[in-house]
Amino acid sequence: MATATTELATENDRLKQQLVDCIRMLERSDIIDYNGHVSTRAGDGRMYINIGSCQRSRLTTADICTIDFDGNVLEGNGTPPLEFHLHAGIYKSRDDVAAIVHAHPKWSTFLSMTGHGYLPVYGQGTLVYPMPILDSPSSINNPEMAKRLADTLGDGPAAMMKAHGAVTVGKSIVDAFVLANYLEENAYRQYMSLQVGTPYAFSPEEIEACQKKLFNEKLFKRTWDHFHAKLEAADAR
Repeated sequence: MATATTELATENDRLKQQLVDCIRMLERSDIIDYNGHVSTRAGDGRMYINIGSCQRSRLTTADICTIDFDGNVLEGNGTPPLEFHLHAGIYKSRDDVAAIVHAHPKWSTFLSMTGHGYLPVYGQGTLVYPMPILDSPSSINNPEMAKRLADTLGDGPAAMMKAHGAVTVGKSIVDAFVLANYLEENAYRQYMSLQVGTPYAFSPEEIEACQKKLFNEKLFKRTWDHFHAKLEAADAR
């Protein structure tokens, strides 16, 4: 029994640290700023999530709290973000989702602000295509808005919110992190190509081929490791 308890505590600590690393890497990539939040399931009806008042750039595990899906703090110092409803709503509707990123990245938000649909213009960007868009800029700070977002997301890996931001989900923190990066990189390339002409959008056949090849656990880990190595190098200075 003691061994099982110790192993559970170790796994929980690992998840919290991975959550911290995820948020700090997203901050360094300008995907998360002084706002934005990431969560992961912490058992039945619970999640780990960063507290709303934390500094994302210097986050530690002390800034991670455990809450239930009603927002009650079960463990930790501080309170969750006002948009914890976003996470709870998706977890309730998607048993397959174990981690969620919500941010306000500029390039993809520019697209939704101007009525441009998300086009798959580079290989990794196809992994979150087709991209549904919630037709509201409102904060997801109540159950009703959370349901609207969950319905918009459906069974997909990502959604955008008009003039607000984006959300990515996955079966792990790594998945949700990687997809957030792919989404924003694709949006950046689409935005920049619009300045000089009409961007090429991948054909259905090209999309299918990319998704089959690139939705790959090893490739996702390589992407995570790329950003994690940069974070470690920065911390070592």
